[in-house]
Amino acid sequence: MRHAVRPRGLPRPGPVPAPAPAPAPRPRTPRVRSLIDADALRVLHRAARVLLDDLPRLTDQLVAVLQDQEPAYRSAIEHDAAEIWQEVHRSLRHSISSLLDPRGARDAARHCSWKIGTTRAEQGLPLDAVLHAFRLGGSLVWQGLVDETSRTAPEDVRLLVHVASDVWHFVDEHCTVVADAYRQTERQLAWRRENRVRLLTAALLDGTSRIADLPEAALALELPEQGRYVVVAVGGGGLTACPGAQAVLAPGVRVHWHTGVDADHGIVRVGDDTEPVVADEQPPGVRVGVSSVVEGLAAVGEARRLADTALSLCPETGGTVRLTEHLPAALVVSSPDLGTALADRLFGPLAHLEPADAEILLDTLATWLACDGSAQRASRRLYCHRNTVLNRLRRYEQLTGRSLSRPFDLVEVTLALTARRLLPRRALTGPVGRP
Repeated sequence: MRHAVRPRGLPRPGPVPAPAPAPAPRPRTPRVRSLIDADALRVLHRAARVLLDDLPRLTDQLVAVLQDQEPAYRSAIEHDAAEIWQEVHRSLRHSISSLLDPRGARDAARHCSWKIGTTRAEQGLPLDAVLHAFRLGGSLVWQGLVDETSRTAPEDVRLLVHVASDVWHFVDEHCTVVADAYRQTERQLAWRRENRVRLLTAALLDGTSRIADLPEAALALELPEQGRYVVVAVGGGGLTACPGAQAVLAPGVRVHWHTGVDADHGIVRVGDDTEPVVADEQPPGVRVGVSSVVEGLAAVGEARRLADTALSLCPETGGTVRLTEHLPAALVVSSPDLGTALADRLFGPLAHLEPADAEILLDTLATWLACDGSAQRASRRLYCHRNTVLNRLRRYEQLTGRSLSRPFDLVEVTLALTARRLLPRRALTGPVGRP
């Protein structure tokens, strides 16, 4: 008797899979499409060859359209009609040649468009006008293709639809090339102008401008060659960058800034009776020096030197110093050797005193002068009795042989104290310089 057991090696029965569906027939669209494209290219090339042969007439037509529809080109055509005609002729020739041989003519066509963008930027023709000209040229070429095909083979006009995107893609591509060339040239020209302005301004401030360069500098800075000017020097407080330096001036004051290493300098034109409005109070650490008025751009270098002198008089805590209000101090710092010699002469006799004792006498003398010669007011500032102030002043007179009631001696003492306050300590000797 047979056992009802199936061998393990035999597969178990199961549902039979349905046969795979037969593949659907592939559409013949690509083949049809390729035939249409080939016919369209044939029609395009036939019409393009005719346009290429008729290029002078097409150029005349586009130049006339530009003169009629684009004001910027109208003035350019009036200025140099032959140059514009040649440019349009080259551009159309490269454009139509690219329709016939896209790969072979591509580089030459792009180079032509790039040169047009560069040239028009250098001449200052607006970019919108240049792009409009390219689109007008594209429209004219397209219309020429349609008209020529309609004239010779009207039944083929419908095929041009299949190459329309290629034609307009070419126009868009070359508009981009023109715009890139135009903007790059514009940036280069702007950098050159800015650099030239910087060089001209630096020469004015340094006093090295040639007389022959003054008209160009006046034009570049938009300032009259003959006028009244002051120079403002700004340093400290992190404002040694022109936009920040502008903040030290009152609103409405027009200034041409030049960035320096230690300070910024501004050239300001002023009226007959006024100097630029600069606030006396500045942010902490901001130091401002204002020169006296000079006549003409040729004297701006001298004004810069005076502004630097005024700036050197500013305390480190900040503030504004107008040179015309501090002329004695300016005299001292303008000749530090003489200032040092004067201080040594006036204060040298105190050298034998203890340094602290000498400092007390000199500080009392300076405070008395700052209080307009009032011993009472000086005593309040020094926190001592009025007689103490008078005794210290008499002691100074005895040690130096100077008389504070004699105007000449008083002028010398005042200048010597100014030198002590302003000149570098290492330049001063004896009790004048603190260790």
